[in-house]
Amino acid sequence: MSEAPVEAVLLFAGQGAQRVGMGQDLVAAFPAARTAFEKADAVLDRGLTSIIFDGPEEELTKTANCQPALFVHGLALLEVLQEKVPGLTPVAAAGLSLGEMTAHTAAGTFGFEDGLRLVAQRGAFMDEACGATDGSMAAMIGGDEEAVRQLAAECDVDVANFNAPGQIVLSGASEGVEQAVALAKEKGIRMGRKLKVAGAYHSRLMAGAQEKLGQVLAAAEVGTPSIPVVCNYGAEEVNDPDRIRETLTSQVTGSVRWAESIELLLGQGHRLFIELGPGKVLSGLMGRIDTEKKAEILAVEDRESLEAAVERLVSS
Repeated sequence: MSEAPVEAVLLFAGQGAQRVGMGQDLVAAFPAARTAFEKADAVLDRGLTSIIFDGPEEELTKTANCQPALFVHGLALLEVLQEKVPGLTPVAAAGLSLGEMTAHTAAGTFGFEDGLRLVAQRGAFMDEACGATDGSMAAMIGGDEEAVRQLAAECDVDVANFNAPGQIVLSGASEGVEQAVALAKEKGIRMGRKLKVAGAYHSRLMAGAQEKLGQVLAAAEVGTPSIPVVCNYGAEEVNDPDRIRETLTSQVTGSVRWAESIELLLGQGHRLFIELGPGKVLSGLMGRIDTEKKAEILAVEDRESLEAAVERLVSS
């Protein structure tokens, strides 16, 4: 097996990508994956793995479950991939919303156990905020950024995600989001579509969760990442522990600047990306951001796609 260095940027999935059964084939085939899931159950002192493998979907979809589930799944994939491709050399990392916590753990900012506890707390705080507010989200498809910003201001909602050109997500009070969907076409936006989410993530309605996570992060041990991690909030590399605390806290109510984050990495010359997580969402966004097709992205979500990625990487 080739051990020649293969440099790649690691990308980690965000909330909404989860699916019942994810990781089950990995655990059956690879001891490293089994260890990761078993450790997660032990750290959290509950049966997270059974919720991931058996559902029901409504239970896995709960923020307090899906966030740690995606964290464990992404890192289990990475563990097996690095075992199978000794020459794999991560050179940067990023993650969509929750995925930024996974990216930091992959980069050594947090240890696995500490990172998992932080993610579990983040999910619980956001669940509480969802329960205390009446919020929702909607994707604005096919509109320019200025038009979407104007619509958000008129409807008194926030811009949650700049995912890709022509794909921006609004978040806030349900009434305002519904108004934005109804008015989207008047603003020249091709379509406004409500999302199936439990609340208004990345909006002012998450202020309670942001405050609580900030307190937890202030007391947490935060290291210096071994590779650059691009944060959602600033679309910039962060390596100072205090700045990492600040950006992870601000991200809870702030916009996810995903398109800018990927543009930054492409501008630095990175050309091989590996998406770790279910759903291939980030691969789809890459196709819309990287219009010149400069980069290659490998989507790794299960045993089959992992083995295909291994074959691609060892032949580099």
